[in-house]
Amino acid sequence: MNASARVVVIGGGVVGASTLYHLAKIGWTDVLLIEKSELAAGSTWHAAGGMHTFNGEANISRLQKYTIDLYREIEALSGQSCGLHPNGGLMLAATPGELDSLKLICSRARYLGMETEMISLDEARRLNPLIDATHFIGALWRADGGHCDPSGTTHAYVKAARQLGASVERFTRVLSLGQRRDGSWDVVTDKGTVQAEHVVNCAGLWAREVGHMVGIELPVLAMEHHYLLTEDIPELQGRDKEIVNTTDYAGEIYMRQERAGALIGTYEPHGVIWSPVKTPDDFSMQLLPDDFERLAPYFELGFQHFPALGRVGIRKAINGPFTFAPDGNPLVGPVRGVRNFWVACAVMAGFSQGGGIGLVLSRWMADNDPGQDIISMDVARFGAFATPKYTSLKVPENYSRRFRLAYPNEELPAARPVRRSPIYDKLKAAGAVMGASFGLEHALWFAPAGVVPSETPTYRRSEAFPIVRAECEAVRNTVGLYETTNYGKYEVTGRGARAWLDRVFASRIPRPGRLGLAPMLSPTGRIVGDLSIACLAEDRFLIVGSGFAEEFHMRWFWASEPPADVFVRSAASTLTGVSIAGPRSRKLMQRLVRDDLSASAFKLFQVRQTAVGFAPAILTRAGFTGELGYEIWTTPDYFASLYDDLWDVGRELGLAHFGGRALSSLRLEKGYGSFNKDFRPDYSAGETGLDRLVDFGKSDFAGRAAALAERAAGPKRRFVVMEIATADADVIGYESIIKDGVAVGYVTSGAYGHCIGKSLAAGYVPSALARDGERFEIDILGESRAATVRLQPLYDPQGLRLRA
Repeated sequence: MNASARVVVIGGGVVGASTLYHLAKIGWTDVLLIEKSELAAGSTWHAAGGMHTFNGEANISRLQKYTIDLYREIEALSGQSCGLHPNGGLMLAATPGELDSLKLICSRARYLGMETEMISLDEARRLNPLIDATHFIGALWRADGGHCDPSGTTHAYVKAARQLGASVERFTRVLSLGQRRDGSWDVVTDKGTVQAEHVVNCAGLWAREVGHMVGIELPVLAMEHHYLLTEDIPELQGRDKEIVNTTDYAGEIYMRQERAGALIGTYEPHGVIWSPVKTPDDFSMQLLPDDFERLAPYFELGFQHFPALGRVGIRKAINGPFTFAPDGNPLVGPVRGVRNFWVACAVMAGFSQGGGIGLVLSRWMADNDPGQDIISMDVARFGAFATPKYTSLKVPENYSRRFRLAYPNEELPAARPVRRSPIYDKLKAAGAVMGASFGLEHALWFAPAGVVPSETPTYRRSEAFPIVRAECEAVRNTVGLYETTNYGKYEVTGRGARAWLDRVFASRIPRPGRLGLAPMLSPTGRIVGDLSIACLAEDRFLIVGSGFAEEFHMRWFWASEPPADVFVRSAASTLTGVSIAGPRSRKLMQRLVRDDLSASAFKLFQVRQTAVGFAPAILTRAGFTGELGYEIWTTPDYFASLYDDLWDVGRELGLAHFGGRALSSLRLEKGYGSFNKDFRPDYSAGETGLDRLVDFGKSDFAGRAAALAERAAGPKRRFVVMEIATADADVIGYESIIKDGVAVGYVTSGAYGHCIGKSLAAGYVPSALARDGERFEIDILGESRAATVRLQPLYDPQGLRLRA
């Protein structure tokens, strides 16, 4: 074994093998994979080998398609068969909600370039004659997908990587990891020590333990998973092709053909955690004991939906552990504070996602940029809240729902509430229906007295629709209160703070007493942050952004290497806040603030430190509703008193609560985009329109060269808001935008504009088509709806109310 390597990849499953191959492919040939046993000996070897492109996140779907398309490439390079069965995928719906889900998938597929269509149940039975169609109401077919040989695919990756110069050491156990002062690593094994510039944790079932070697607790846990192999099925005799891989939402069953029989698996409720504290060191090429008694009711449902399966015997049962993150998506990327340490773990769907993960990780390591938006897989989507207890509750919940719909208005209950603001109980008493973001509870909408604070999960408008309308009208007509504690908040202090921020952000850094909108760009000019910066003093700044991105942005700040005279810290748990918005907001605030808040004395985007009632606070003239408004920040010990003070003086002015659903409606009426929904690392400053905030006169800032090049050439696409004609349902996200029968763009977010009486969709279209009045069509749950671009905000286009 060599004494040094540029990269050591720990773990020889399909994800580690893919990572090794992709690093070698970009020219990093001095890479070494270390596997403690045989290749694929953890959870890879006993996987069902399914591959598909279905995912609720469009960017993950793209990576899954890349993975499937990649297999022919590595077969050709390695000479090793992947055992491909590219027979496509079939999804079955038994309820109207499930059918809506399939229609949404179909709409999204057009822009993604994936051959997909809604088909009749008769056609579904031709693709899979084992289906009892009486249990279903609709079906969707997709050309991409099938299954592969897990062991053959893993070895194909490794053989291809070796041909490119990579190395593999099997039966070599990593004992510890130690970091040197220069950031390189000593990888200590039972066969000697390897000095490596980078370490990648692809350890699968042992990813948690490898994380412990560098002092981190990864939110990953293994679950037992069962599938069955049947004896030969007479109904499959004489077919010239295999049946199509089939997913049954209602039965929570997946199935495919295995030789002349079938493979059937389930993600049952009340799943069993495997090795909750520590994975055994000697677990290799092993299965777990069967548990038929517990699983029988769930497989019985599958036998009802596919009766031929129940008429033959079971040839073999497989029960093996697979790892999951709390939300079911992989954990990929660098870890803040641990230089040159990368993770690629919790990849349950390794044969659908492994290739794509290897691709983005290799780009990230080489170019400091993954090459596309992977926020939904980024390890930074979890923070300190994702403790072992949290993970132990969320992983089983996610496992049990893997083939159950996740409706866009549905909030899952496990491990909640974890993080609560000091006014949580007060908001609940006021009827708040809560969601959770980055573990923190926040209000979605408020049930009036006598109304049950819950709603039916749906892809369409729920019973909350008229309630959200009333919240929006209250903000537009009187005054509303929205808790902003769930925003991300950061304090930057020190003598060098301004100069450092000037390099990190593309915008002009505001002077004391002012607030500025501040895009943050990657080296390739992509949007990695849409934040605001308030200058409290020449050496003290408050930055506010999206709460879900707290760890993402803290990692970005850390990677931007603040000098010794700059101090950056998260204020997520030390600052709480509310937004007061509406035409009566100044009158309300003036009753609590002695400073003059008149329009001439306290203008838009001004900030000051003052007392608001009992609370010492940071007060900004800003908001996200398009109305006259203020944001108030104070420490948690004053927050309940601030809330009470606001209600004491605001009640007679018509003060009303409003939640996140209303905020989404209000901001789209003004044409405001939102980070994570509309502005993500897939989009550039010019495409989003945030180039209007870029200070191109600065000599140096991250992404400057790319932003200048785009300004010279012009963006290829642009962010627009569209008015949807006569819709009785609103867009969800990633629906295709159609022009003359061709998918030319996609939706990023949408809502009903209650105060303008129109359904709205935001998204990206080619720049040449981003004209006011340009007409498109959007498939909304199977219905083609006219969509018209509106370049000016549909509410208060001159911004007079905002500046009142």
